[in-house]
Amino acid sequence: MSALTINKNIPVFLLIVLIMASLTLACAQSALPEEDASWRVPAAQASMTPAAQSPNLLSLLPPTRMPGAPILTPTPDIPHPVPSPRADADQYIVQFGDTLGSIAEQYNISQEQLMEANQLTDPNRLDVGQTLNIPIATPEGGSPDFKIIPDSELVYGPASALFDLKAFVLSKGGYLASYQEEVSDRILSGADVVLRVAQDYSVNPRLLLAVLQYQSKWLTKANPKAATLEYPLGLREPARKGLYHQLAWAANQLNRGFYLYRVNGASTWLLADGRVIPVATTINAGTAGVQNLFAQLYGEKEWIAAITQDGLHATYVELFGYPFDMAIEPLVPPQVKSPSLQLPFEPGKIWSFTGGPHAGWGSGSAWAALDFAPPGDLTGCVMSEDWVVAVGDGLILRTGEGVVIQDLDVLGDLPVDGYEQTGWVILYMHIDSKDRVQPGTYVKAGDAIGHASCEGGISNGTHVHIARRYNGEWIPADQNLPFILDNWVSGSLGTEYDGFLERNGKRIEAEEFQTEENDIQR
Repeated sequence: MSALTINKNIPVFLLIVLIMASLTLACAQSALPEEDASWRVPAAQASMTPAAQSPNLLSLLPPTRMPGAPILTPTPDIPHPVPSPRADADQYIVQFGDTLGSIAEQYNISQEQLMEANQLTDPNRLDVGQTLNIPIATPEGGSPDFKIIPDSELVYGPASALFDLKAFVLSKGGYLASYQEEVSDRILSGADVVLRVAQDYSVNPRLLLAVLQYQSKWLTKANPKAATLEYPLGLREPARKGLYHQLAWAANQLNRGFYLYRVNGASTWLLADGRVIPVATTINAGTAGVQNLFAQLYGEKEWIAAITQDGLHATYVELFGYPFDMAIEPLVPPQVKSPSLQLPFEPGKIWSFTGGPHAGWGSGSAWAALDFAPPGDLTGCVMSEDWVVAVGDGLILRTGEGVVIQDLDVLGDLPVDGYEQTGWVILYMHIDSKDRVQPGTYVKAGDAIGHASCEGGISNGTHVHIARRYNGEWIPADQNLPFILDNWVSGSLGTEYDGFLERNGKRIEAEEFQTEENDIQR
């Protein structure tokens, strides 16, 4: 694991507190429902002593501001380059799977503006091949440059690893502490819902709790307003009813703002009242994520209130303390290199490269993922008999609903810490429950993970989706840390899923279906 540049002069009393917190976390995790394998503590981690679990994690934690020391206002970032707003009207040809909402989101205009420009009366009626006129959205005013949270408080990273989510929720005694919801045929507590969203989207559970508290007071009020019970974050859409759907939507919007800003891909925010506001160039990506989330919920006045000092930031300080005291910077140090990895299938088997760089989870995360389909005529969704295999050595941390999470941080044959919030982690998606590797298993590169299927997420055909995270941040497969598998180097052609793998002058381009042109083997 690569070291971060941090102050090592942490008081002894703080080390004791953190080690005790580590013990509390392990106990809380082991008490989660046994029938859900995705919540189990890895056997290797559970058997470690506190001293073995803590040192590497503690070395990542930020310096601590001494009691009574002044709180310093975060300095503005060096101005980020942002793209120029679109100056001309455009046209778009509707593709299979498009919705009016997804097209509007792609062009950062409202669905209503898109309907008006095309004289549409039914937002659910689109035809493949239909040409849509994309109107110009004229920016006005400006965004506040107040920095709300550091980047490390947006992602499910090292600073969240010792946070005892269940104990914190119970200590507040609010509606969330007694809340239960059925998610994927399982009854989850309020804290478990928050944890599930945090893990899937790789978003800090503290941030999700702060947003929930700001919007509905579910953390501290046993009887919050009736209007918040079905839509606790205020997004009043029937398909987003309930805490899980509300938080999943919010996590996706937080990610969208964060990762767009990371790659200089955001020039404006589209507010709920239709106003288009230029993005401030001196904020950080974590702040951009929060700004984007609240832009979906509020018009200008309420939006500015939410993203300045007395808004979400104040709620965060009240719940957890000053967020910049927890900053780990940078999350991905310049010297970090991707580990040596192999293709996720057995030697001699011909698979198909079906998806270039695209979102790791949801539609808002970085283009961290690549897709591969197994051999055979697998029309629709059928479990493949061929094995998906580990791309590298590491510990299987959790599984469930198509998901396998592998920690690649290793020292010899033993895991360094067994936390998915630290270092390199691989997501394998659409892994069938039959014969799937179990949590707590240490696997070598090439060992069986399971069978490709459509289980989990959204899929129109059998394949495996693999993506990388480092310190909780989704790592793009088309940027300065490309996904390298058996020396095949990933790249993008500028459109999601439209990418290539290149090795020794040979290029394989991704195709949605199996063809000779996208065949690949080890």
